[in-house]
Amino acid sequence: MSRMIFVNLPVRDLAKSLGFYVALDGKPNPQFSDDQSKSVMLSDAIGVMLMTHDRYGTFTKRPIGDARRESQTLLALSVTSRDAVNDTLTRATAAGGKADPNPAQDHGFMFMRSVEDPDGYVWEIMWMDPAAVNG
Repeated sequence: MSRMIFVNLPVRDLAKSLGFYVALDGKPNPQFSDDQSKSVMLSDAIGVMLMTHDRYGTFTKRPIGDARRESQTLLALSVTSRDAVNDTLTRATAAGGKADPNPAQDHGFMFMRSVEDPDGYVWEIMWMDPAAVNG
């Protein structure tokens, strides 16, 4: 079995957050969703668990930080082309995201822009030339 990653995020508005992650091409997974959490699969190996603050609090004794004020993590999500980077940002922004909270990066073989979700979590949407990786 391939290894998987599940990113667990506390969110303020479950429905709004779900819309944002669907705009990142996520597929809702009703098997692991209920009225306090929504599971979204970004690929066969990448899942995002969106949880109300109450639900998230059952998994940790630490206070929930405010990602709008402090950087806690940068999450990078690959796409298939340079154009897909821009297309993804357009969809994510229309779904409540904030485009380019960090400067875009263009290194020729790699192009990256970022989008902030409704709770302040920053996702880097990136494309890398496969020939540069294999070269």
